[in-house]
Amino acid sequence: MVNAIKVFKKQSPNEKITAYLSRRDFSDRRTHTEPVDGVVVVDADYLQGRKVFTRVVLTYRYGREEDEVMGLKFSKEFELVHAEVVPPDGEKGLSALQEKIVKKVGGNAIPFSVALPDPAPCSVALDPGSDESSKMLGVSYELSFYVSGDKEEDPKPADTVTFSVRKVQFAPIDPDHRQPQLLVRRNYTLSPGSLVLDISLGRDIYFHGDEIEAHVTIANSSKKTVKAIGADVIQHVDITMTNMYYTRVVASLESRDGCPVIPGATLSRSIGLRPLVANTSRFGVALDGHAKDKDASLGSSTICNASCSVNDCLGILVSYSFRLRLNCGAIGGEISCELPFKLMHPDPSAPTVEDDLDIEDFTRLRRGKSFEALEE
Repeated sequence: MVNAIKVFKKQSPNEKITAYLSRRDFSDRRTHTEPVDGVVVVDADYLQGRKVFTRVVLTYRYGREEDEVMGLKFSKEFELVHAEVVPPDGEKGLSALQEKIVKKVGGNAIPFSVALPDPAPCSVALDPGSDESSKMLGVSYELSFYVSGDKEEDPKPADTVTFSVRKVQFAPIDPDHRQPQLLVRRNYTLSPGSLVLDISLGRDIYFHGDEIEAHVTIANSSKKTVKAIGADVIQHVDITMTNMYYTRVVASLESRDGCPVIPGATLSRSIGLRPLVANTSRFGVALDGHAKDKDASLGSSTICNASCSVNDCLGILVSYSFRLRLNCGAIGGEISCELPFKLMHPDPSAPTVEDDLDIEDFTRLRRGKSFEALEE
């Protein structure tokens, strides 16, 4: 059976320009950013000496549009790409998918390839909470094609095709297999002995939908008693453009299994948590898609490019940690520790040359399903 490659198609309002995208995601590979390629088809009698241009606009919205009064704006726009659509030199410059699209649509097809600068931030949406009518908060991208006589002319809406695209990161194909582990020892004043907590995670990178399982060992040689165990998965959101940092709990658990851990006792157990969008509806949770999309997932962990440090990254940085809490009563207090880990999407497999095309209108596709898909 031949697989069908999903190709995204959209027309301008006047139906004179049609654009085909091989995918809607700029994939950040840490060393470089893979471009988005495709084909633009323009009616021959419509150009009349004019040219086809492409633009990529980054929009960062950090406040509600309803609160913008007296010229005050809570969004910033950056034009990252603005160039003429020029086909690659020779047939060798075309990808296998572009060759298939050109062969299928024929005639006035112009192949293109659009690349983002490597420092461009990844797409992240912030949950607006109960107010879903306002525009999405966070970082978003728009890729547009238009016909104009000059590059500096403002594009007309009737001559423009606009796609909502994203810049995403996937889990490394060859992870380092690091296993996060932490040992915490608590000594009490005027009390002999200590309380030792040993916690470890199975791996460093988890996929969305996976259960985060922590292996916990408690060795109590103190005079205190562990009465309850709590666990949370914390999402850390760092908004670099406004120097804002906050956290959200995306999964939690309170348990008394194995408790109380009395003096001289030892407890070993596993605790599993599954971070999901359904677990929280709090304002500000970072998402990969729109908040109203049922298939939107939590924001993926941000991995900085190999050429820069965390302090040089732009946009909205997302990270995760597993926090464990031991409740030792009012006198013993609480012991807590956090282990960082990464939550990402797996790297999708590339289509083969033998695959056939399946062209689908862009407007029919939900925003959350923006990954290049293969259909049987």
